[in-house]
Amino acid sequence: MSAAVRQFTLSLPSELRLLSVARSFVEAVGQACGWPSSVVHAVVLAAGEAVANIIRHAHRDMPAAHIQLRLQTDGDGVVLTLEDEGRPFDFAAVPFMNPRELRIGGRGVYVIRSLMDEVVCQPRGAGQSGNTLRMVKRFGPVPARAV
Repeated sequence: MSAAVRQFTLSLPSELRLLSVARSFVEAVGQACGWPSSVVHAVVLAAGEAVANIIRHAHRDMPAAHIQLRLQTDGDGVVLTLEDEGRPFDFAAVPFMNPRELRIGGRGVYVIRSLMDEVVCQPRGAGQSGNTLRMVKRFGPVPARAV
């Protein structure tokens, strides 16, 4: 399935009280674009976890920092990209945790990995501080990954 690519952006100050704005933005775009409800739900949850982690961890000592959210969608799926201004973060270094492990907190990366089909986090381009988190959710079955 193929459709015209549509892109939506939102810039937010790094404040926990605005987390609901990020979630509402993602949900509104998904509904307006006609995503399946399972995709809307997954992307809203993943976005909420990612934004909360950026605010709490990457921007912990940076009250003036901002987060850029970009949603790009076509007939095949959605790409959610978040750019922060925080310290470099190695998403791949976060261990895959046992979901049955009892502990408070530390589930955001697990939730994101579980909900999304692809997740890549890397430092932003030359001369820019921060990270770019790119998450992909497809509308159909996930193609088999090459080993």
